[in-house]
Amino acid sequence: MEVHGTVYYETQRPPEVPAFVKNHGLLPQHELQQLLRKAKLFIGFGFPYEGPAPLEAIANGCIFLQPKFHPPHSSLNHEFFRGKPTSREVSSQHPYAEQYISRPHVMTVDYNNSLEFDSAIREIMRTKVEPYLPYEYTCEGMLERVHAYIQHQDFCALEPPFMPANISRQGSAGGSRITGPLFVPLPNSTALGWASNVTAPPAWPPLSSLRLLVSQEGQSCVEACHSDGLVCEPTHFRFINNKEALRRLEVQCEVVDSEINHILPAFSVVRRECGLQREPLLFSCAGYSPKYRRLCPCRDFRHGQVALCRDCL
Repeated sequence: MEVHGTVYYETQRPPEVPAFVKNHGLLPQHELQQLLRKAKLFIGFGFPYEGPAPLEAIANGCIFLQPKFHPPHSSLNHEFFRGKPTSREVSSQHPYAEQYISRPHVMTVDYNNSLEFDSAIREIMRTKVEPYLPYEYTCEGMLERVHAYIQHQDFCALEPPFMPANISRQGSAGGSRITGPLFVPLPNSTALGWASNVTAPPAWPPLSSLRLLVSQEGQSCVEACHSDGLVCEPTHFRFINNKEALRRLEVQCEVVDSEINHILPAFSVVRRECGLQREPLLFSCAGYSPKYRRLCPCRDFRHGQVALCRDCL
């Protein structure tokens, strides 16, 4: 393979790239697209995170090879995220491409493992792919998403009230008297869903998409939902932050406290301690603790339109 690059340089100063790289300098967009259409492989070096260039390369028929991060990059171990108010963990340079595009268009490998890297390159040499653009990145997909957001949400309405933590079958939801459990088991699933006979409070995405799961100790809700083929939906946290959710999950609680912590709602199996979130701004899909299992508001999604649930259109 010939190695090409588009590294900017000034005329009086030679580019800081190896001699074996054919550097084109900074290219206009149409010339970059032409170069990508001629290319076989687009290599990510780990940064920038989640940029548009890999998507452009895949849309022009390239295979995107990117590094897998061991351990995942986060504010605990990487300078880029240090000091930022997030506990999110990034598993690769482009997690979306890794999870929702994947092979054969995207290969995510450990760059420190020479055998794995060599095997990936040989596989890429043997593989032929067609240009691929996920539906959600097309103009139609973007307009569909905007349409769904605008049609189903009232941006002038007041924020819906925070559901009381001690809500139960004797309480009320959305102003309606509850005569049964809020959450019911779903067929062929370990998750609980919102009971169809309970009037759902105003919510977007709709509560029909809610799948209530419990994480393992040390596991975030992002990981817990993903392992079940779902995504974590932070707007649904306010509906599972209550004693009824703990009761329906058969969690043994000797103490139920209301605290301010980004891993809540959660519980400790060993201590039989349960915690509910007191500050709605701290609801987080990314947080985790080695001592607690989290209550996770997962939801289903449309293939090619991850931002929308199956009932969102």
